Amino acid sequence: MIPRDLDRAALRGEPSYVWRAGQARRLAWILEAAGDRARGRVLDDGCGLGLYLERLATGARAAVGVEFDAERARLAGGRGLRVAQAAGERLPFPDGTFDLILSHEVLEHVADDRQAMGEIARLLAPGGRAVIFVPNRGYPFETHGIYWHGRYRFGNIPLVNYLPPRWRDRLAPHVRAYTRRDLERLVGGLPLRLVRAAILFGAYDNIIARWPRFGAALRTVLQALEGTPLRALGLSHAWVVEKPTT
Repeated sequence: MIPRDLDRAALRGEPSYVWRAGQARRLAWILEAAGDRARGRVLDDGCGLGLYLERLATGARAAVGVEFDAERARLAGGRGLRVAQAAGERLPFPDGTFDLILSHEVLEHVADDRQAMGEIARLLAPGGRAVIFVPNRGYPFETHGIYWHGRYRFGNIPLVNYLPPRWRDRLAPHVRAYTRRDLERLVGGLPLRLVRAAILFGAYDNIIARWPRFGAALRTVLQALEGTPLRALGLSHAWVVEKPTT
């Protein structure tokens, strides 16, 4: 495990270090959204330490990851995975290479999210799908920390995302949070069609580890809200987009 580096966490987020219920739930969501494409050529775009890539690779004809952080890319490769070190805005593959692309909580960290989304569109084969997770602006906490008086403070900070954009972006200039309209602008004009849009709550594994009964009850209640208008308060947008065949 990489020791927590606050500068790295601020700029690039924290990858998944261990596999728990939250990751398992999202993997099931990804596989259901992907269908047969998960058995084809798969790219994990921003794979971190490779936990999702490792599981996707078990059913794929070919699976590769891309990771911007060189040390994380090296560690993921050490798990026996195919991982390239590259930026999301300049991916080192030919057009139409992949049947499935996963971008899991990555676009909020890249320098140019529109260019990175364009690369995803470029690399999808006709009929291929991308599964995109990004932070929801409606979530009551900024999970990536903030800068306060020039110092980075890691942690879940309440109500930051509800501030006017110019104030919010002064506190959290290192990370984006998205509304549905933001996502519509991000994919607008690209050769992609929206297949599915959802907002998901977390699994709250850390809370369950400390307070099992309370945490399990919290998880049950919040995940049940995904089927109600209160899903607007959820943790992450989960979008599935597809490249048309014609």
